[in-house]
Amino acid sequence: MDATAATALGALLVGLGGLATAVVTFLGKRSENAITGYTSLTDQLQEELATKKVELAEKSAALAVEAAERARAEAENARLRGIITQLGGSP
Repeated sequence: MDATAATALGALLVGLGGLATAVVTFLGKRSENAITGYTSLTDQLQEELATKKVELAEKSAALAVEAAERARAEAENARLRGIITQLGGSP
């Protein structure tokens, strides 16, 4: 192998090495972007979950208030029916 062929082979190998480096860099950047996107999505989902938990707690509290109001109204109805019955009427 003469010097020209060796130089050409060396240049070819350097070019292939550069190409391999570019491919690895490209794939690494894609992986980094995928991980960043996944992390961002996870953060958004956690924030949405926290918001939904707060909404659920508020609705549960509202339902508890409504249940207490309904129980009070039913007790008042029962009391009034008792009074009607005592007075000789039929509820």
